Amino acid sequence: MTVIERPDDEFVRLTGPYRRELLTHCYRMLGSVQDAEDLVQETYLRAWRAYDDFEGRASMRTWLYRIATNACLNALRSGGRRVLPSGLGGPISDPDALGPRDPEIAWLEPIADEQADPAAIVAGRAGLRLALIAALQHLPTQQRAVLILRDVLAWSAEETGDALGVSATAVHSTLARARARLERLDPAIDEIAEPAEPESRDLLDRYADAFERADLAALARLLTEDAVWQMPPNPSWFAGRDGVLRLLAARLRGKRSRLVPVAANGQPGFAMYVDGEAFALQVVTLRGPAVAAVTAFHDPALFQRFGLPRRL
Repeated sequence: MTVIERPDDEFVRLTGPYRRELLTHCYRMLGSVQDAEDLVQETYLRAWRAYDDFEGRASMRTWLYRIATNACLNALRSGGRRVLPSGLGGPISDPDALGPRDPEIAWLEPIADEQADPAAIVAGRAGLRLALIAALQHLPTQQRAVLILRDVLAWSAEETGDALGVSATAVHSTLARARARLERLDPAIDEIAEPAEPESRDLLDRYADAFERADLAALARLLTEDAVWQMPPNPSWFAGRDGVLRLLAARLRGKRSRLVPVAANGQPGFAMYVDGEAFALQVVTLRGPAVAAVTAFHDPALFQRFGLPRRL
């Protein structure tokens, strides 16, 4: 018996495979998983409403990306950019000078590897790295969209211009400005040399062990000289091994910490529990044989997003 596919079934079959990569694309644009999920829903609603007019002049994937990109641009016109503490001002050196948390700031969020597009993790981790997502949020929205479509997704200038409603010439000039601005924002983004997998795992194991034991001497041997520690939603942050160690000496004293491995933004990380309670989610940046940066998101709600219990 011949089964006749209904239009709704056809739409789901043809568009469903792109959901995770569209979520990753919207996350790059917005810096928030929750906002990205909302925009993906909006993208599919818009696509479903316009499906009868889809004539196949572009691929289904390109058509969906065009809708998603423009939905993100519309959302960004009415909302501020998301940031990490290092995007707000200079570092501090005294743990006693920590200011209060500021939940009113639109903070950048991490994305669990399980949520992201597998191709973004396997084929190009730099396109999902936390430092890049943070830097992208400082670009004007049009520059951000062009840079993502051209440099991350490897679209042609013509495809990018078609998606954004501008000429290929405009795409070229916008991309040049975006690359120059990104280089000024963080010239070291493309210079991260990660250790090989066995060395990486050994380094992370030693870091977790030293952290749980509050062994500052061991941690000192594992941090780069220019290590950075950030703790959103606290706007204060620390730069330099000595400053980070002063912070850890003050914060780890008298606490029973446990680190559970996680993966976020194509990077290693840890869910930190204190006295068995969810405390912070750390995203760790490795450079060579050492830890170069830790962004510890003090938001217990993230534990659910990462499939983690609130209590061990």
